[in-house]
Amino acid sequence: MPVSKSDAESFADIRAVADALKPYIDSATTGDGAHIRTAFYDHAHIVGSMGGTFYNMDADSFRDAVQAGGPSGDVEHQIAWIDISGPAAAAKVEFVNWLGNRFTDFFVLYKHDGAWKISGKVYDTHSGN
Repeated sequence: MPVSKSDAESFADIRAVADALKPYIDSATTGDGAHIRTAFYDHAHIVGSMGGTFYNMDADSFRDAVQAGGPSGDVEHQIAWIDISGPAAAAKVEFVNWLGNRFTDFFVLYKHDGAWKISGKVYDTHSGN
């Protein structure tokens, strides 16, 4: 059976969402706060906890936190899933050894003017929460 146009478009959107997450994923290794910031809309919000401390940050505060944390050269990641409905998407990304922690990140993304960006993120560090 030949591949339908909708199947090809669906796969293209999945790749596009993964590409939109790339600056975020790359910044785990490099600690580059400016690069991670490019993945987020200006209104984006980040919520989670680390070591029992609750964090509720805007995208600029998160950028600063990533920059302050520095690089994690041994970090590994896996995109567990991506789910898309029209211009809305959700994704789950697992990280191991980002600043010595394991993270599970849940993202919501939106496609505006042909570009996917992160609108919000909630996360768990799997420790002391």
